[in-house]
Amino acid sequence: TGLSKKKCDFMIPENNKNHHTEEISTERLIVRRGQPFTITVSFSTPIHNYLQQMKRTFLIVQTGSYHHKEDEIWTEFPISSLGDQKQWSAAVEEQDPNFWTLRVNTPANAPIGQYSLLLRASKSSHFLGNFTLLFNPWCRDDEVFLANEAQRQEYILNQDGIIYQGTENAVLAQPWDFSQFEEDMVDICFILLALGEHFQREKDPAQRKSPVHVCRAVAAMLNCNEFRSLTECEPGQHSKGIPSSTWLGSSPILRQWIAAKLQPVHYGQCWVSAAVLCSVLRCLGIPTRVVTGFTWAHNTKSSLSVDEYYDEDGTLLTQDNTARVWTFHVWNECWMARTDLLPQYSGWQALDATCQEKSKGPSFCGPAPVHAIKEGDTQVDYDVCYFFAAINAKCQVWIHKADDTLKPAFGGTKYTGNNISTKSVGSERCEDITHNYKYPEGSIQEKKVLDKAYRNLMELETTSSSSTTQFISIPTALEEPVNLFIHFQSNSSLQLGQDMTLSIEVFNHSGGEKATHLVVGIQALHYNGVPIAQLWKEEFHFNLQNNSVNNLQVSVPYTRFGKELGENHLLRLTAVLRDEDSFYMYLAQEEISICDSPLTIEFPENMVQYEPSTAKISLQNPLMEPLEQCVIAVTGRGLIYRQRNYRLGSVQAKSTQELQIPFTPTRAGPRRLTARLTCLQLQNLKSYRTTNIAAA
Repeated sequence: TGLSKKKCDFMIPENNKNHHTEEISTERLIVRRGQPFTITVSFSTPIHNYLQQMKRTFLIVQTGSYHHKEDEIWTEFPISSLGDQKQWSAAVEEQDPNFWTLRVNTPANAPIGQYSLLLRASKSSHFLGNFTLLFNPWCRDDEVFLANEAQRQEYILNQDGIIYQGTENAVLAQPWDFSQFEEDMVDICFILLALGEHFQREKDPAQRKSPVHVCRAVAAMLNCNEFRSLTECEPGQHSKGIPSSTWLGSSPILRQWIAAKLQPVHYGQCWVSAAVLCSVLRCLGIPTRVVTGFTWAHNTKSSLSVDEYYDEDGTLLTQDNTARVWTFHVWNECWMARTDLLPQYSGWQALDATCQEKSKGPSFCGPAPVHAIKEGDTQVDYDVCYFFAAINAKCQVWIHKADDTLKPAFGGTKYTGNNISTKSVGSERCEDITHNYKYPEGSIQEKKVLDKAYRNLMELETTSSSSTTQFISIPTALEEPVNLFIHFQSNSSLQLGQDMTLSIEVFNHSGGEKATHLVVGIQALHYNGVPIAQLWKEEFHFNLQNNSVNNLQVSVPYTRFGKELGENHLLRLTAVLRDEDSFYMYLAQEEISICDSPLTIEFPENMVQYEPSTAKISLQNPLMEPLEQCVIAVTGRGLIYRQRNYRLGSVQAKSTQELQIPFTPTRAGPRRLTARLTCLQLQNLKSYRTTNIAAA
């Protein structure tokens, strides 16, 4: 009989701690590539009886079944006294008559995945166990290496996220639980990756060594193919699913996808796709963050101009074509070296899982080097031109007149790609990263970059075949008569229940008296620029003397606009001024978000792990009417198990109702509690509070 293995200890607690995976599991071995791990193998008889055999002892790592197939990885390497740290290798660290301690090295470019480990001595193989291999941002030789420890803590290990919504002048922080280390998440992530590869027709498992490949495969599964894990819907139309703004974290979405036998989960708009993508990539070991840009030109097909259409009363019209300006858009950035591109393109890469209309290739975008977007290098692969157009396109506003003609609206030009924001490292502050994407507006560098991009895009148009042409239109400056000018002043955000005060100034610089017609309106808006309803409007006629200013103060009661707020609580204010002599039209617009939450969360002082405690949530109804059918959902990883729903019924006008939340913290350190209110009048208002739990 040959040498026989008695047992193998994967030393999981020590290995997982050394590999920063102890949060994922303490039951199974999960290691990061390019960093050794240690195992012990015990034998049933003393090793010296089999010395000849021991000289021919190998370890085998493989993915999939024991029978080696084309689409699986299989590597055999000898157990030596040294072990090459750059390759799959194993070295004996300690030995006594009946056991060995082995140090196993994995290459820093090994394909990530779920592996089996076997020991082969002479002709027999012994199964030692399974392990999972992830990317390693702590390893200098890994493409995803990130030198800063605080950034690794944030972009790999932090499970508490913030996603920014609202408007560019009133950025709203929304809590999100990435929960990338919850039990079963790592397995779900590999299922998602495998399906993404299958639908992209990627069969070679060695491609999993590349973070670019992994990013694209996962984005494909969150995107628009028929097998996707999340489906989008037009905002407001979610009768057969869960509205996007109801979700509080990634793990319920991914668990629902698995429980429903991989059927798409309804519904997820851009911020949900980006949040889930962030969870999956962080879990697999790629440093990832969620980024929001305000005033985003979507689906321009790389054109650097986009149009908005209003009627003569300033009502935003829904166009059949899909190119439009979104109030905000959410995507991801992943950190990696780009070995497939020039060295200056390493660093943050923009990755967008939201559907894009493209002439060729998959309907997600990226990973596009953020540096290439800033420099206008639109010829670089991976959809740089789409990102560049979305944040640099000029938006021209047109008035659709009753006789079906279009007239340009002067003063209505919008600039896209503003206040690009992400959560800052190690704090809940918002960090403005617009400077990573574009040079200051009006600067010489900006002009150079735009000129270069136009040249690149024009070349792309002339070299493309007619079937794949990306139509590039260079915005032409309209000859703007500087006769009349409108200026809007309003609060950029409102409290719930608060009336709106508008100040509109109209200036006349024409050199003569002007007869004018002004329409001021308020519309409810979805985040993607689709109007919901016209809520209020008022008309004014007045004559303006030369070089004079007319200042109008208008107050609009909350009851006129608070009834039909969409799930993002956005309003667009417009003022359209018509010069009765020349029929020139002038437009001013402003966006407002209603952004405070009526929920407050209070914790007791000095909470300790495993000791029962109680949090208090207060719901203050700011409206002049009862809030009906109130439900408060509460989540807090390490504080309460999954999600609890509390039904409060009605909360009377201008009154406060308190809710006691008993809980026993199971984990120490900073812990967040999130509460979400849904009722008949208001959808998905969230509040969150982070507290520190002392270790038991």
